[in-house]
Amino acid sequence: MIIEPLALTPDHDLPGPLLTELTALYASNHEFYALSGDFPDPHDIRPEQVAAALADELANPDVDVLLARSAGQLVAVAITLAHHPDPADPDPWIGLLLVDAEQQSKGHGRQLATHIENRFREADRNAVRLAALDNNPGALAFWTAIGYETIGHRKDRQRGRPCAVLRKILR
Repeated sequence: MIIEPLALTPDHDLPGPLLTELTALYASNHEFYALSGDFPDPHDIRPEQVAAALADELANPDVDVLLARSAGQLVAVAITLAHHPDPADPDPWIGLLLVDAEQQSKGHGRQLATHIENRFREADRNAVRLAALDNNPGALAFWTAIGYETIGHRKDRQRGRPCAVLRKILR
């Protein structure tokens, strides 16, 4: 698997072919988006919606978007946050790790998570956190299976959805 940062055009736009790939990946996960409510119609996710969602993320200089490819195909995307908006929170965060629905259970999510953890280790970070929606038991099972521990519950900052906060020690 090849993992690389998202590269925008000189005008700071998503290249058209990449936006098409990202839209297909997001749209393949309509069950997740039905739970999250991030898109008005999880069965009709459009390129302009994906572009807007990513633009909102990329407006923050602490955000990285990583693309994972296998055999040339986009199989996963991750969004990380180097510094949480809460100054009392010392850890970087994984904001999203999304694997194409047809590519799930093939190890891509695990590989991408490991890559992210290694990047944060190399940056001398001690741990990483994420929030998983309480109504998404599959995500909770995935993250706990790879060593994350639930350290609390709270509503997410953007939409007030109930979430489990998970943390993994990196050192």
